[in-house]
Amino acid sequence: MSSPVSHIITTVLSGLTATVTAALGGIALTVALSLSAGLALRSPSRVVRGISRVYVEIFRGTSEVVQLFWLYFVLPVLVGFQLVPMFAGILVLGLNHGAYGAEIVRGAVNSVPRAQFEGAVALNLTPAQRMRRVILPQAFAEMLPPFNNLFIQLLKSTALLSFIAVPEMARQGELLRPVFGAELGWIYGTELVLYLLLALLITSGMRLLERFAARRLGRAPAKMTAAAGGV
Repeated sequence: MSSPVSHIITTVLSGLTATVTAALGGIALTVALSLSAGLALRSPSRVVRGISRVYVEIFRGTSEVVQLFWLYFVLPVLVGFQLVPMFAGILVLGLNHGAYGAEIVRGAVNSVPRAQFEGAVALNLTPAQRMRRVILPQAFAEMLPPFNNLFIQLLKSTALLSFIAVPEMARQGELLRPVFGAELGWIYGTELVLYLLLALLITSGMRLLERFAARRLGRAPAKMTAAAGGV
């Protein structure tokens, strides 16, 4: 391998840690916000539903880049406090994808047959017990395939953090472009391969969770796959 190519691969790889950190942080925040906002959308309280709906529509209906710029560039002007670039990036990734995830959670809970709700009421379970013991375990299995897609989309969105100087893979690749303009194939090819490998890791982990959820519900893997394909 020639020296320029070796340098390109090493430089792009140096951004892998930042990319993984942003993706994992964003996924953790996405899960928390998705569950909170998704369940709030089904709240009997009109105020709670309204607050959750406003959050979902704002972050789902506006540009992720603009959200990032607002949080990193505009917010310090308004409040006089500058966020650390990585933290700002994770916050935007979580807020944006959490809005999409909230609809996934709401739809998955709504997909649980009405008879399951009625059976839980007949067993005299409290609303919290009904949700925790009966509804969420079934809805969880339905959430996993769309959440797999959402997490992969979040991973790809980490490239936007290059706009605020987070040293992730896309930014490291752009720093190489002025010097190694003749090796663009290697720069972007390396990035493509690394993003693909990370996406495959996410998919593998989610497939394991799907099988685990299927076993807990007494479903065969084949049935679980068929159900996932119909979501």
